[in-house]
Amino acid sequence: MKKFFLCIAAAGLMLTACNQGAKHDASTATDTTASAAPAAADVANAPVIKLDKDTHDFGKIKEGEKVTYAFKFVNSGKSPLIIKDAVATCGCTTPEWPKAPVQPGAAGEIKVTFNSAGKVGLQDKQITVTANTNPAQTMMHLIGEVTAK
Repeated sequence: MKKFFLCIAAAGLMLTACNQGAKHDASTATDTTASAAPAAADVANAPVIKLDKDTHDFGKIKEGEKVTYAFKFVNSGKSPLIIKDAVATCGCTTPEWPKAPVQPGAAGEIKVTFNSAGKVGLQDKQITVTANTNPAQTMMHLIGEVTAK
């Protein structure tokens, strides 16, 4: 008889626990749906980084030379563009970007310097810019050939 009551109590606890989880999941689903609508509106108003060109070929240079190129862009979105970070694939390439927000319709540039010391042959350096755009990352390439001294 004791085992019977324990089985009934365990089954009751399991049913109660299952029902509470279902109620919690339903409220979470409602919250997710409610928060998804503003996100869609934010995407429509998000800043857009429009590059003049996303690849620059610096041609042939001698090993040890430095080349600099400014990737020009326009914020073609509806809100200020904030560049959070710009990272190159290697330490030989250094990007510089505007720290202040770029207003809608305004232009800016990301200046990239490549140091060819110790680099010989074809080079393709990728620069990844992270900003408050959708998608959050924009890629650029600095390519060329480094010849031996």
